[in-house]
Amino acid sequence: MKRTSSLIFLLLFAHILAAQVMLDYPKTIRGIELAMTKVKKALHDSKYQLVESPKKPGGYIIKVIVEQNKNIGPEGYRLETKDNQITISASDASGARYGSLAFAEQLENKKELRKITSQAVNPTFAVRTIKFNLPWEPYRESRSMEYHLSTCRDLNFWESYLNMMFENRFNVLALYNMHPFPYMVKLANYPEACPFSDKEMDDWKTFWKNLFRMAKDRGIDVYIVNWNIVVPKAFAEKHNVPQLNDTSAITKEYTHESVLQVINEYEELGGIGVTLADWMNNMDAAQREDWIEDTFVKAMHRAKRKTKFMHRAVLSGSPVEMRRVIDAAKLPDPVLVEVKFNWSHGHSTPYLALTHDNTTGTIDKGFWSPEPKNYKIQWMVRNEDFWILRWGEPDFIRKHIEVNAKSYVDGYHIGSEGYIPAFDYFTKTEIGKTWHYAFERQWLFYQMWGRLLYDKHTPDDIFESTFNRKYNFSDGKKLLDAFRLVSRMPLRLASFFASTWDYTLYSEGFLSPRLPAGDYGSDDGHSLFISIDELIDRKALDPHYLSIKDYAQHITQMKKIPAEKTDPITLAQELAGNADSAGVLLKSLRTLQNNFNSEYRQELDDIETWALLSQYFATKLRAGVSLQLYRTSGKNKDKETAIEYLETCLKIWKNISELTDRNYYEVPYFKSNVKEDNPEIDSFSWKKYLPEVERDIQIARQSY
Repeated sequence: MKRTSSLIFLLLFAHILAAQVMLDYPKTIRGIELAMTKVKKALHDSKYQLVESPKKPGGYIIKVIVEQNKNIGPEGYRLETKDNQITISASDASGARYGSLAFAEQLENKKELRKITSQAVNPTFAVRTIKFNLPWEPYRESRSMEYHLSTCRDLNFWESYLNMMFENRFNVLALYNMHPFPYMVKLANYPEACPFSDKEMDDWKTFWKNLFRMAKDRGIDVYIVNWNIVVPKAFAEKHNVPQLNDTSAITKEYTHESVLQVINEYEELGGIGVTLADWMNNMDAAQREDWIEDTFVKAMHRAKRKTKFMHRAVLSGSPVEMRRVIDAAKLPDPVLVEVKFNWSHGHSTPYLALTHDNTTGTIDKGFWSPEPKNYKIQWMVRNEDFWILRWGEPDFIRKHIEVNAKSYVDGYHIGSEGYIPAFDYFTKTEIGKTWHYAFERQWLFYQMWGRLLYDKHTPDDIFESTFNRKYNFSDGKKLLDAFRLVSRMPLRLASFFASTWDYTLYSEGFLSPRLPAGDYGSDDGHSLFISIDELIDRKALDPHYLSIKDYAQHITQMKKIPAEKTDPITLAQELAGNADSAGVLLKSLRTLQNNFNSEYRQELDDIETWALLSQYFATKLRAGVSLQLYRTSGKNKDKETAIEYLETCLKIWKNISELTDRNYYEVPYFKSNVKEDNPEIDSFSWKKYLPEVERDIQIARQSY
C-alpha cells in the first residue's frame, strides 16, 4: 500500500513539473504580444503553468528566435520540437507572430505540448489583401451605407477586424473611398476642400493614426485607394470646376498636394492606391496615365518618406501606358497591379474567362505578358454574389490557386463593392445574436481565403478544428463537408450564367438586376429575377459549360456532346446530388442543435438554404432544357415536363422564403446607375420574389 501511494505521489509530482512552461521571446518585436496573448491562453486552457524558469526534469521552454535564415522567407516560420524545447524561428516580426499563432493553434487542438509537431511554412503569396469600401463618400450608394457610418468610425470595430485579418494571415487592408483626402488632411492652399472644423479634423486624424498603428502592430499594410478624378463639392464650387472628370491645372495640383500631405502626415500608412478611368472619361489611355504620373507618382517622389503604390488595372487601361509610368517611376518597392478575375464575379469558375474591360470583357494579357520586372499582378476575386448566407468551399480556393499561381502573380485581393462587413443589419434580433459585427458571421469565408493564401497546403483539419472548438464537439468535419457541398451553388450559377459588372448577378438571390456589358440585348423587359427565359438565353461564362440553348440544339440535331463540356442536365445532377448529400449531414447535425446557441442553428439554416437553392437551380435547369426542347421540336410532352419542374421550383422557393424569413429582415440592396423610382431594386428578401418564381410557370404555359 505504501509503495502504491509513493508511486501516485511521484506521478502527481511529475505532472506538476511537466505542466511548467517558460516563454522566451524577444519582447521588442513589434506586435509579438498580440501573438503571445494567444499562446498564453492556449497554455492556460491546456492546464500548463507559466513560470520564469522551469524546474527540471519535465519543464518546457518555448523559444522564439528572429534572425536571418536562408530557408525562412519573409513572413515565414519554422516550428521545431526537440526534447522539452519548442523553438519558433523566423526572419522577421510577421513570421515570429505567425509561428506563434501556429503553435497556439496546435496546442488548442491537441491540448498537450508533447503532441506538438514540427512544421515549416513560407507564404504561398506575398500579398494577401482584403478590399474594404468605406461608407463615407461611397462608390456604391444605398441606404445600407448609413448603417455602417458609426461602426466604421469605431476603433473597437477595427481592432476586431484587424485581429481577424491577423489570425487569418491577411497582410494588406485596402480601404476604398470616392475621395478620402478631405477626411485625412486640411490643405493650406485649399482649406475649402475640407468640410471639418479643426476639432473634427483632429478627431479624424486620431482615428486614422490609431487605425494605421493597430494594423502595423499586426503586420498589415493599409492602403488608401481612391477613384479618379473626384474633388469635394466645396472645392468644385469655389473654383468653378466639375466634381468629376475635371482635368484643369488646379484640380491636378489639388490632387497632388492631397496625396503628398497624406503620405507626410501618416507615417504608418502602408501605401497609396489609385483607380483610373472611373471618372477620367474625357481622356485616352496615355492621358490617364499622365494624370497619375503628375499627381500620385509625383507626390510619392516629393514625400518625406517612401511608401508603396497600388495601380489598379481596370476599364480601358492600357498595359503599355501603365508600364511606361511604372517603369519611369522607379519606386523602391514592386508596384501592386490588381486585375479583376472574371470581372465582379470572381466566385465563379477558377478559370480566367474575362477581366475588366469597358465593353467586351476580353482578356488583355499585356498586363502580364511579357512578364513585368517592377510590378506583380494580384487577382481581385470580387464577391457581389453572397453576403447574407454563410459560405465555405476550400476546394474552390485551392483550385483557384493551383490554376492561377503564375510567376507574375504574387497575391490576391478579396472583398465586395456594394457590401460592407461592418454592422449586421440583416439578422433578426430575436434569434439571439452571439456576435457583434457582420464579418464575424462569415468567419469561415475569411479563414479559408486567408489561411490558404498564406499556405496553400493548409488542410481541412484547420477549419474542422475551428468548428470543434467553437461548438465544443467533434462533428466539425460534418459541418465543413455540408458547407463545402452547398457552397458550390453560387459558384456554379456564376459560371453558368455569364455576368460582368457588380449589378449583373447576385447569386444567393438568383437575381440579375441589370444586363452585363456586351451583346446581351436590351434592358427592355429584363426581369430582376433570373427568369426561365433568361436562364435559357444567357450564354455561359465558363467555356467548359454548355448553355441550355446550345445543349437543346445538340439534342435536336442529335449531335454528340463534347467530352470537355458540362451540359445543363449533368450540372443539375451535380447540384441535386450536392444538396442531397448535404441533407444527410444536416439531418445528423440537426439532432444536436438544442445543445448549442442560436449561431449554430443559424449556420445549419444557412446550409439548408443553400441546399434548397441548389435544388431550385437544378430543377430550373431541367425545366429550361425541357422548355427549349419544346420550342425547337414542338412536343407537348416537353412543355408539360417543363411546367411540372417549374411547379416544383415554386414549392422549393416557398421553403426558401419560409426558412430565410425566420432569420433575416428584408434589407437594402446596393444599386448604381439604375432607375431610382423602381422600388423593386431597393431592397431584397427571398420572399419578395415569390411572384417572379410563379411567373416562370406562366411563361412556360404561354409558350408556343
